[in-house]
Amino acid sequence: MEVDYLVVGSGLTGGTIARCLADRGERVLIVDRRPHVGGNVHDHKHASGIRIHTYGPHYFRTSSDRIWAFVNRFDRFYRYEPVLMTQVDGALEYWPIQGEYIDRTVGADWTPSFTGTPENFEEASLAIMPQPIYEKFIRGYNVKQWGIDPRALETGLAGRFDVRTDGEKRLKTSPHQGIPVSGYAGLMSNLVAGIPTLTGVDYRLVRNAFTVRKRTIYTGPIDELFDYDLGKLAYRGQKREHSYFPDADYRQPVGQVNTPGLDQGPQVRILEWKHMMAEDERARAVGTVLTTETPFTPTDPNEYEYPFPDSRNRELFKRYQSRLAGMSDLLVCGRLGEYRYYDMDQAIGRALMLVERVLLPGATGAETVALMAA
Repeated sequence: MEVDYLVVGSGLTGGTIARCLADRGERVLIVDRRPHVGGNVHDHKHASGIRIHTYGPHYFRTSSDRIWAFVNRFDRFYRYEPVLMTQVDGALEYWPIQGEYIDRTVGADWTPSFTGTPENFEEASLAIMPQPIYEKFIRGYNVKQWGIDPRALETGLAGRFDVRTDGEKRLKTSPHQGIPVSGYAGLMSNLVAGIPTLTGVDYRLVRNAFTVRKRTIYTGPIDELFDYDLGKLAYRGQKREHSYFPDADYRQPVGQVNTPGLDQGPQVRILEWKHMMAEDERARAVGTVLTTETPFTPTDPNEYEYPFPDSRNRELFKRYQSRLAGMSDLLVCGRLGEYRYYDMDQAIGRALMLVERVLLPGATGAETVALMAA
């Protein structure tokens, strides 16, 4: 089979790139080993009518008008601004950590417990909060999430949270926030609609079946591309257990409750999907579904969710990445290809940038912007 571009993986990165190339008239083929498109951006309906995010909660938010316009090409979004809570000392407290809580429990004159240049995740966390707060909210959660001492994790991981001193309870304050009306499965199906797609097909087994005239865009694990000959990169995933309560409207005050204590069980959070549904869907749903998420180390690439944020894996990734130099017919990108966690809007933004600067360098800036907004 002959194509201009072969896109391996139909997640947000692969799907966005494929859409932009197809819109420009390129002959594109998508190959994905999963039985559905969208990668981890997927959901399904429980028999009760409750929509469950198959691979964990996906909260779409962006500050970019351009990215918001792009995703709204493929579905409407209803407003959802998640508020999260954490079980601490037998009570529920807001997450991100509220300055008011620190004032109440530590004292209004509190200061961070670390000064200087942090060299690991624990020090980076203590640079923004007192030690007792770190112990209650952060340490146990990350021991469970990553399975190692937080002092072995990279400092950058601490950049994903903060201490709120302004009373803001929402997880994020991005101007554009929501969940697609048709669900994430609907959104991703619409994104690649009309583009030839082979699902349930492992690229490694069929790579010689295609003639690619221009470039292969590979969004799978970079170490798998090279048959793991330098060793495997580490990932963490989540085991999910669903419980249905037919006689309860709600069991939690919010959609996500974190459980950071090592004495609270192996799970890191409990999700109640009904909170995340549009009002009309909630009214039709019967009962409620809770899901616990328990971290584990997957061996199946279909279960990869979080690249491991430590120096050993970062160095191994760089060794694999160095092999790509000079491979002009191959573009490796995305969360698995770049061994980097991307929020959904970041993945789309990165994909649009790659289309503009790498894949369609002949297009003028105005022409490319018009293409993305078409």
